[in-house]
Amino acid sequence: MRLNENTVVYGDKVVLVPYRHEHVLRYHEWMRSPELLELTASEPLSLDAEYEMQRKWHLDDDKLTFILLERPAGLAVPLDTEALKSARMVGDVNLFLHNGPADNVECEIMIAHADDRRRGFAREALTLFLSYATLSLRIPPAHLIARIGAKNAPSIALFERLGFRVTKLVAVWDEVEMRFGAKGGPDNGENEAGDGVAGDGVAVDGPGTADEQGANVARFLGAEELAPRIGTYD
Repeated sequence: MRLNENTVVYGDKVVLVPYRHEHVLRYHEWMRSPELLELTASEPLSLDAEYEMQRKWHLDDDKLTFILLERPAGLAVPLDTEALKSARMVGDVNLFLHNGPADNVECEIMIAHADDRRRGFAREALTLFLSYATLSLRIPPAHLIARIGAKNAPSIALFERLGFRVTKLVAVWDEVEMRFGAKGGPDNGENEAGDGVAGDGVAVDGPGTADEQGANVARFLGAEELAPRIGTYD
């Protein structure tokens, strides 16, 4: 998606940058891992195919992708783009708008190496990413879903801490579907978003504009100061 082609979003631990040509080789190395292929339900690609995929995702209107970098120590604000280009890649985060923002919107995150997990990278990245996405694309927060392997307990717990709840068990794929702001337990059908209240009583759907609902997600996820964290990635 071209929306974020020159956008950087920075947190205290991670920095989100657009997925560009210079990231492909490292990403391709990651995706040679059988573990990551299984966790992401992906097929291995050749390097040439990976470069083509990056070009396609840059132009597609139904995919929003950021690469996650570990924030360099002492990184100044405004951000030094050259310093970011040498920062260490730790993962990626994606949003899939198969039928546009008015329908379900699927989010996913990958932290590539085990040593980088449980360091707070994923939670901060999702906090920033979902706040940016809902505000920029005017996505009703209750449309946010995540599909996760049923045995991937750490990822399920992460999304639960961010206000998602399991609403559906998909036995054929051995995965669960989670929805932001949902209530109740899973079933074999389509649980709705419930009463539109997540966690501490933050409205996630219902009255209010999309901008107001997006702001609610940002407050609930702890990213109410999102705007000063967005910069330009040259």
